[in-house]
Amino acid sequence: MSHDEFPTEQPAVVTCGLPYANGDLHVGHLRSYTAGDVLSRSLKKLGQQTAFVSGSDMHGTPIAVNADEAGVSPAEFAMEYHEQYEETFPKFNVEFDNYGHTHDETNAEITQDIVRTLEAEGYVYEKEIKVAWDPIEDQPLPDRYVEGTCPYCGAHARGDECDEGCGRHLEPGEIEDPVSTRTGNPAEYRERPHRFFAVSELADYLSGFLDRLEGTSNAQNQPREWIESGLEDWCITRDLDWGIDYPGEEDLVLYVWVDAPIEYISSTKQYSERVGADEYDWEQVWREDDAGDAGGEVVHVIGRDIIQHHTIFWPAMLEVAGYSEPRAVCATGFVTINGKGLSTSRNRAIWAQEYLDEGFHPDLLRYYLTTMGGFQQDLDFSWDRFQERVNGELVGTVGNFLYRSLLFAYRNFGGTPEAELSAEVEERIEQAVDDFTAAVNEYEVRKAGDAAVKLAQFGNEYIQRNEPWKLDDDEAAPVIRDCVQLAKAVTVLIEPVAPGKAEAAWAQVGGEADVHDVTLDAALEPPATEFDEPAELFEQVEDERVDELNEKLADRVAEAASDDDAEDETESEEAEGDDASDVSDELEPLLDERIGFEDFEALDIRVGRIESAEPVEGADKLAKLAVDIGFETRQVVAGIKQLHDLDELPGTKVVLLANMEKAELFGVESNGMVLAAGEQADLLTTHDDAEPGTKVR
Repeated sequence: MSHDEFPTEQPAVVTCGLPYANGDLHVGHLRSYTAGDVLSRSLKKLGQQTAFVSGSDMHGTPIAVNADEAGVSPAEFAMEYHEQYEETFPKFNVEFDNYGHTHDETNAEITQDIVRTLEAEGYVYEKEIKVAWDPIEDQPLPDRYVEGTCPYCGAHARGDECDEGCGRHLEPGEIEDPVSTRTGNPAEYRERPHRFFAVSELADYLSGFLDRLEGTSNAQNQPREWIESGLEDWCITRDLDWGIDYPGEEDLVLYVWVDAPIEYISSTKQYSERVGADEYDWEQVWREDDAGDAGGEVVHVIGRDIIQHHTIFWPAMLEVAGYSEPRAVCATGFVTINGKGLSTSRNRAIWAQEYLDEGFHPDLLRYYLTTMGGFQQDLDFSWDRFQERVNGELVGTVGNFLYRSLLFAYRNFGGTPEAELSAEVEERIEQAVDDFTAAVNEYEVRKAGDAAVKLAQFGNEYIQRNEPWKLDDDEAAPVIRDCVQLAKAVTVLIEPVAPGKAEAAWAQVGGEADVHDVTLDAALEPPATEFDEPAELFEQVEDERVDELNEKLADRVAEAASDDDAEDETESEEAEGDDASDVSDELEPLLDERIGFEDFEALDIRVGRIESAEPVEGADKLAKLAVDIGFETRQVVAGIKQLHDLDELPGTKVVLLANMEKAELFGVESNGMVLAAGEQADLLTTHDDAEPGTKVR
């Protein structure tokens, strides 16, 4: 790994968190997979040798439980979903170079080899631990076969994770008041020997690793809290029949979070074996060389609920086993539906197959999911916003410019007119290419997509400013020559976000080679002298269609809510299954105590605009904001550092409690309070363009 700017001389691998083979895909899943695909394609556009790999997570207790309920083997149950995922991802133009699964022979071999190395290096030890046991059925209760109370926050929790409370990973024996989910019987704890990975001994290495780590700030900052609070060693075995056997043991399998990330290596190896090491060498990426230097550029795209696994457990294993550490971890935010938590049990979800059945092009959803917000910000999906983005930016900006430019060129010149490219347009394309390159190096897929849209916006302004329809052919030729070049550049730049539409546009502009293979240099290569009459790339999403879709969703949610047997569920799986998918929609109860209007009038709440944002030194969660409130710019400290990309906050409208008493946090004065909603600090803002200083009434 170089940490040099992309493209580098070392090969890269982009991975996406493994979907848990336990349910249908929805937009919550697709957010991280489309982002990973866009990042992979973008790196290739820069000329970076890149492989894009993932696979289905086939192991773990939830699959064993659900397979038992379905009356099939866990392998059959998981394989059905694996095959569904294999078929679904390409329908959204998510094109993995290799898509495997954790139950295949390659992954089993590499996993067991890594575990043997951990043992040989002295990082694995045996310890008697308390295991939940059903005394009536006389059987152990691993992981999801037991539920009870979180010992840290008191919330209801599943066997290995406090998924309804603090979100903390729980070791076997930690959960209080255990109950068997199989029988409903009260459980008890019994001593059983299990294997532990001594993660605590690697705290210094992990601190240094986080200093080197690139990607999103939440993936860099959150793990520091766990290290500072003291790392616990990690139990890596389970009393379960389904999984990869612990080497040399008959009655223990490896915890799913041991073999799940190793599939990244296994899938890369399978790709290398298929295309040949001369084309792509997996060992050059994942192995240290003879001099002990790290290998290639490893980039993980995940959901933020599995940051701990990818920034603590995973790099610790890689370090001991002699594999390359990740260069970057990019953790996406959650997805909500119409401002509420995505809930599969309430059918408040936009399912992958449902979207396809509605007949929308996959690139429209790709564009929405990857450019609606920054990587780590929560993203709200609504059909109304979908319509707005498609009609305003894809139809009105990109599609409009490409069609009007190419149609004028075809009708008046049969293709690209003979003229020199103007210096103005050449410089503007070069700027767009630079913006795209910078965005990729910052792991900002949204900004990479923006580079294409903003270039198309410039193209619309350029053609409108020069009005070639009012000129004779000799005068119009230089303008249209510029516009065709702009159209070609827009097509090259938008390919990672909208590969299907870019392919169609490439054919219309007469592009040679394959638009998926060309690099950024193609943006300034001369366009074809002849091409056919173009067609419009995008169609408007009509109001009637949006009303129909909203009604369908409302009916589904209402039907699920009226079903007395419907159980509310949370969606964080034992492994990656729903990593970027569901947010609990349980709300805090309303307060019984009321306040009078005079009390409310005493609050001076103002509209503000963030001018700058930077982390507070030494604080894990705090950020220092400069907020313009019209009369002055206030310094405000807010606990949002881990939940927002600070670089993206300047320019954001916020709501500020202006007459809050001053406070000092970590030695920094805070003069006011920025208002935010929920655990994820969703910043309150204004619907229209209220000026800073406007009072909220």
